[in-house]
Amino acid sequence: MNIVVCVKQVPDTTEIRIDPVKNTLIRTGVPSIMNPFDKNAVETGLRLKDQYGGKVTVISMGPPQAKAVLREALSMGADDAYLVTDRAFGGSDTYATSYILSQAIRKLGPFDVILGGKQAIDGDTGQTAPSIAEHLDAARLTYVLDLKVENDKVIARRQVEEGIEIIETKLPVLCTVTKESNKPRYATIKAKLASLKAEIREITLSDLIDADVTKMGLKGSPTKVKATFTPKRNACGVTIEGNTPKELVVSLVDKLVDAKIL
Repeated sequence: MNIVVCVKQVPDTTEIRIDPVKNTLIRTGVPSIMNPFDKNAVETGLRLKDQYGGKVTVISMGPPQAKAVLREALSMGADDAYLVTDRAFGGSDTYATSYILSQAIRKLGPFDVILGGKQAIDGDTGQTAPSIAEHLDAARLTYVLDLKVENDKVIARRQVEEGIEIIETKLPVLCTVTKESNKPRYATIKAKLASLKAEIREITLSDLIDADVTKMGLKGSPTKVKATFTPKRNACGVTIEGNTPKELVVSLVDKLVDAKIL
């Protein structure tokens, strides 16, 4: 089984700051980590490999420093790693990013399962991985908790608002996984040291011979950030007075009516 896992390097903070001029994330002074949901995707891929055999390849798009998260995936047990990087890819939105990654995955050869986290903690759109499936004309399953492979199909349990849904589809398939799907394994010291010596090959624009360059980078991105701002919140509390729960409720309702909320 050929398993591909898409991972992303993201800022290790919830205090995301935006450059007001460039409308991009300010990463200076902010440590980076593997997107937590992508780590669950790596674990899912490794479990599929443990159960059914095959190979796990991790792929990431980003600058050279993104190799750090690929090495982390290798230390967990992945077999191969590729960094998709080129100045021509800079400024890509989720559509352009998904197109570039799909072309890189196509170059790597036939695949059975592509995995990714349900979303990235920096953008929170949840669009990139499902869009990869669209570019590759593959089935997609989102919010997957676990997978079982039977011949040429997969059976998945996925998290939905009403509970758990069981669904099956034929290979090849792309799946996004949730945090509840598993607990990512810890890498051993030996594996971490080995990952530092592992070769991480790069895929650049020149390698994607048949790709459409008009779908890449800032010019190939349908969405543009025109402006950013930090929401300003003015806290204003109101004290509800009363000696009993009933009096408190009556007082609250009166204030809501006066404010024309009720």
